[in-house]
Amino acid sequence: MNYRQNLAVLLMSVTSTLAVAQGAPAGAPKAAKSNAHVLTNAEFDELDKHPESLVLIDVRRPDEVTAIGGFPVYLSIQLKDLASSTAWIPKDRTVVLVSNHAGRASKAADILAAKGFKVAGAVGAQTYEKAGGTIVHIPVPAPRAGGAGAGGDEGK
Repeated sequence: MNYRQNLAVLLMSVTSTLAVAQGAPAGAPKAAKSNAHVLTNAEFDELDKHPESLVLIDVRRPDEVTAIGGFPVYLSIQLKDLASSTAWIPKDRTVVLVSNHAGRASKAADILAAKGFKVAGAVGAQTYEKAGGTIVHIPVPAPRAGGAGAGGDEGK
């Protein structure tokens, strides 16, 4: 090899080393991939036709549900509380987990599937709406004049 070829090989090896170094640090834990199925609008709509055999669990914070909207009937159990709240979840129903874009819902689906629940999958409320689905937007009521309990008969 001549000088130019050697220089080109050296530059290519240096730039490829730099490109690899810009990725995740060696030995860094990789984010666990969920096994949950993310439901399409058509799949969710088909499940929703039989509400008597379905339970929706929304794992978002209440302020997210209020600000973004959601589905009309659901259990509200945040992801951090899910593992300790399984007694409240009916075992005889198919479970669909809800979050904004199905990320947290997928993690929640994995947790419940591992505990023996019949999990259909995860759905994102915002994703569902963006794809043409209808979600419920609940207006936040204005605070009552005089504050809570003003003029009431609490303590009587």
